[in-house]
Amino acid sequence: MSPLSQIIRAETAARGVLPFARFMELALYCPEFGYYETQKDNVGRGGDFITSVSTGSLFGELLAFQFACWLENEVRSQKSEVRIVEAGAHDGKLAKDILTWLQANRPNLFDQLEYCLLEPSPRRQEWQRETLKQFAPRVRWFSDFENLKLKTQNSKLTGVIFSNELLDAFPVHRHGWDAKNKKWFEWGVAVEGEKFVWAHVPENLQPSTFNFQPSGLESVLPDGYIIETSPAAENWWREAAGALARGKLVAIDYGFADDGQFSPSRTNGTLRAYFRHHVSDDLLANVGEQDLTAHVNFSAIQKAGEEVGLKTEVFSTQTKFLTQILEKTLADKTFGDWTPARTRQFQTLTHPEHLGRAFRVLVQSR
Repeated sequence: MSPLSQIIRAETAARGVLPFARFMELALYCPEFGYYETQKDNVGRGGDFITSVSTGSLFGELLAFQFACWLENEVRSQKSEVRIVEAGAHDGKLAKDILTWLQANRPNLFDQLEYCLLEPSPRRQEWQRETLKQFAPRVRWFSDFENLKLKTQNSKLTGVIFSNELLDAFPVHRHGWDAKNKKWFEWGVAVEGEKFVWAHVPENLQPSTFNFQPSGLESVLPDGYIIETSPAAENWWREAAGALARGKLVAIDYGFADDGQFSPSRTNGTLRAYFRHHVSDDLLANVGEQDLTAHVNFSAIQKAGEEVGLKTEVFSTQTKFLTQILEKTLADKTFGDWTPARTRQFQTLTHPEHLGRAFRVLVQSR
């Protein structure tokens, strides 16, 4: 039995039933043993899944171009120091693609820019430092937003805060529909012999914040219908918004709006496990060796930002967002030629049979 399984078993035994959100948190982020702590090379053809970053450098170059469009006016105005803050940078490859393009094509902006990585894990910070060593004077690391505020001696920042495939990895609560009693219950994890198994979380231990009532759907939802909620992701978005004095807050991830939460094709929710490019519904197996991820409810994230004063500028598919950037680059000779390699990467990023199908982009501003 792995050390991580022993840790989860001990906490489960102490609590009886462990809420799935806590199981997911330990499985992914447990120091030393969690999936994201031990699996450095889990992205790409040799890993567990493919991302926009693993297709090549074009994704980062397009983002760099768009960030430059947003930030150059701030730099020219000299009103304040400008920052790009990336949260959930994994091994730093996307940051490298962005900084490489900015250094080559927007040197004035690059020279006045500080690139910040929010990374609570010392191990992942080391991976990122190795990837970004050529940009060492331009990059700083922070464990969270409070740490960023403290070390920069600035309560709020001007610039861009963004994440790519971060919100889907926040722990989620898994709720099931009890059709007979017309109410929701929460799924948790218990121990049965050598295995982790599903169990109902006692009502007195369920989060009081969940009081969703699907008006008009009670009579048609099948018994056991599952949805996920992520208060942790919503809280993180509010915290990010609170750190932004002026600029953009951007999330790129796969998910849906509220009207996509209830679908006949998703009776078991959106939680999935990924192991060496194989998708699995066995979420409790291979603890610490497989990724766990759920679709982002972008309506909840958008609402969280608007409640703290942000304005929604964009909510679109990744295909539409990147295509609009592409159109701007065609009129800008500094972006470089559209080589066959770039064209192939763009097709992968935007084609509905590849990464363009489920990915969404949310941009809010202050």
